[in-house]
Amino acid sequence: MAILAENFFKEKKYPFILTLLVLVICVTLFLFTTSTSKSSVFYSDFNDQPPLNTSQAPQVSTSKPNQQKLPPNVTHDVSAEKEQLLPQKVEALRNVSVDVRFNWKLCEDPVTVDYIPCLDNFEAIKALKSRRHMEHRERHCPETSLHCLLPLPNGYKGPVPWPKSRDMIWYNNVPYPKLVEYKKDQHWVVKSGKYLVFPGGGTQFKDGVDHYIEFIEKTLPAIQWGKHTRVVLDVGCGVASFGGYLLDKNVITMSLAPKDEHEAQIQFALERGIPATLSVIGTQKLTFPDNGFDLIHCARCRVHWDADGGKPLYELNRILRPGGFFAWSATPVYRDDERDQKVWNAMVAITKAMCWKVVAKARDSSGIGLVIYRKPTSSSCYKKREENNPPLCEIKDGKNSSWYARLSSCLTPLPVDQKGKTQSWPMPWPKRLTSKPPSLLTDADDNDKFFKDSKRWSELVSDVYADGLSINWSSVRNVMDMNAGYAGFAAALIDLPIWVMNVVPIDVADTLSIIMDRGLIGMYHDWCESFNTYPRTYDLLHSGFLFKYLEQRCDIVDVVVEIDRILRPNGYLVVHDSMEILSKLGPILSSLHWSVTLHQNQFLVGRKSFWRPTNS
Repeated sequence: MAILAENFFKEKKYPFILTLLVLVICVTLFLFTTSTSKSSVFYSDFNDQPPLNTSQAPQVSTSKPNQQKLPPNVTHDVSAEKEQLLPQKVEALRNVSVDVRFNWKLCEDPVTVDYIPCLDNFEAIKALKSRRHMEHRERHCPETSLHCLLPLPNGYKGPVPWPKSRDMIWYNNVPYPKLVEYKKDQHWVVKSGKYLVFPGGGTQFKDGVDHYIEFIEKTLPAIQWGKHTRVVLDVGCGVASFGGYLLDKNVITMSLAPKDEHEAQIQFALERGIPATLSVIGTQKLTFPDNGFDLIHCARCRVHWDADGGKPLYELNRILRPGGFFAWSATPVYRDDERDQKVWNAMVAITKAMCWKVVAKARDSSGIGLVIYRKPTSSSCYKKREENNPPLCEIKDGKNSSWYARLSSCLTPLPVDQKGKTQSWPMPWPKRLTSKPPSLLTDADDNDKFFKDSKRWSELVSDVYADGLSINWSSVRNVMDMNAGYAGFAAALIDLPIWVMNVVPIDVADTLSIIMDRGLIGMYHDWCESFNTYPRTYDLLHSGFLFKYLEQRCDIVDVVVEIDRILRPNGYLVVHDSMEILSKLGPILSSLHWSVTLHQNQFLVGRKSFWRPTNS
């Protein structure tokens, strides 16, 4: 053989053979890449979509350059087989390298099935010097993100469908009997076999919450539920029956309570399909805009409104729109004992200094009392006060800023338009949804942008989201828009039996006042931190061009872990973004055993499964 090879090279036949060898290699590579592109496609229900140009195909990356942020329980394995990583049918990303795998771990004690990272940071809470002002119920986020997946409760199943869920939920999904026993005489919640049943009772709802709601409007007809009054905050909401029953009157209520000894009350609310969030009026401002709510309600909400010279009331004044109402039902309103009268006298002094007026006061047939205050619509009262106490706050930049901000010792000035007049009340519902919001600047470009945004989302939802994304909307009740903008997405879904939590990230334009002017609810948040909600509380999360901002500050793997925590099994994540972002998210979601599909090279739809890892 050696002699033959030597003679071969002497005869100079090797150029021909070399050329033949190169040709064979090229044919082999062509056949291999063609086969691979057919077997490694990972999300597209639209097989007629054109493939990406190879030179423009983004490379999968799950962290920022020069950044070592991979969680200790999440490891990359570049030798993993592609078919183990991604589901089939990925026509649009056939040229993207996706040779990545994650090794997920199940969270272990002390992290529980209902763990909320920024509210269950026990080490930080233990180190607090004081709890006098509810500091232990405020956010204390851990330095590192959650690096594991939460287990499911034993016997967990998909939620009871709306509207049946308003009145009953599966006990195994929120297996907390303490509130049943603690409030058994007030009919908040009752255990009945496999269900927790909510009869519509409450501490102040002796004759039922529906009767109580009618009593409020009868006491002050100007409230006009669902027409004049659309956006409500219920402080200390219990299991949120007040907000749940107001939905029948076209009123959207943000039900609010801390995570406290009233076990899982906000979790009950969200499982019922009622808007709710965890928060407390302690030392920091609520994460809502100035002048946002039409009415704020407190029925024995256990907030000391006169504390610290009235700071909690100053905070209500900040978030209540001019001409808005504060409905307060508590023993100081209708009892004459010394303790209650002391509180009442303090309320009289503080509300007078704030220029609030009592516009109605009454008792219902059960003896429960109610007082309704109204915030002024003119600044003239502030100027006529004998003492400038509390003073008016100085407006620094005109932007609402309440994220990790301390409670104020001053009154937020009334918002004015460009002519110096106090901003008007929004149009009656439902006209306010589509009309120009009072807080929107009168600049022609801003108006044009707002109405174009509304039109765009109306068309997108109609043409794409409603039928084109294979979402079973009949199974969706609790929705969150992670980057809400003007809330065009929520507005376009208004005819569906859902509600939307419109989140305005802290690092984008502040549009939350406009959102609430439209008659919708929302709050501020930083998606590099955990959200104030229990696990498994949303059916659909929507993200429109959010991750490009997040990548600059945090690891998108951590954001996906938070999304997995919030979303219910069988729930959806819809991401409208660039192909570069979608190609990064796809492998991460697939590693969680989610089904992942891509539509029109713009919309990624992930559906969470019931899968949880097993630690070995």
